[in-house]
Amino acid sequence: MPEIIFNGPAGRLEGRYQPSKQKNAPIAIILHPHPQFGGTMNNQIVYQLFYMFQKRGFTTLRFNFRGIGRSQGEFDHGAGELSDAASALDWVQSLHPDSKSCWVAGYSFGAWIGMQLLMRRPEIEGFMSIAPQPNIYDFSFLAPCPSSGLIINGDADKVAPEKDVNGLVEKLKAQKGILITHKTIPGANHFFNGHVETLMAECEDYLDRRLAGELTPEPAAKRIR
Repeated sequence: MPEIIFNGPAGRLEGRYQPSKQKNAPIAIILHPHPQFGGTMNNQIVYQLFYMFQKRGFTTLRFNFRGIGRSQGEFDHGAGELSDAASALDWVQSLHPDSKSCWVAGYSFGAWIGMQLLMRRPEIEGFMSIAPQPNIYDFSFLAPCPSSGLIINGDADKVAPEKDVNGLVEKLKAQKGILITHKTIPGANHFFNGHVETLMAECEDYLDRRLAGELTPEPAAKRIR
């Protein structure tokens, strides 16, 4: 997969990019865990997500947020990292103008950034939010959440306790017009130690079902005049 450097808001950003052979293939962008706690684009789960989308014909990008690896700039507590993600999507779209749809997958801190990107970019039609941390980060901006997606966590996660994730899921499930799929992996901690294969199997199953046209939300009831 080609190593690439592209311009971000705080300097150059380093990424790995795999274009699809199809000009109009959907785009997938993968966002890594917290930069100050060892998160990089080479995280095992980020790499596996990248490969999963690539195998299914997506044009796929993962990259290092500012200040990580060869990416310039300094950690910016989420605001700058969201700008990095938007710039990354802009960069891929500039190379693939015929691509009309996009997915975003984020893990931990990356899940929070991914959900914010979802709010800004109407072309994002699906998301995967892996081990999100509503106990630490504010997800109240999802009002309403514009796209259907997968939220997946472990029931032994001490970093993002299950009850907090369940609260976020229940809030999103109350919305009309989207379908939130929630999976909990028994025994898995925040890092999915010993459970990465199970995690990826759930993500693959979800993506395959979405691509097959399943998991569509019920249409909102029409108002009677």
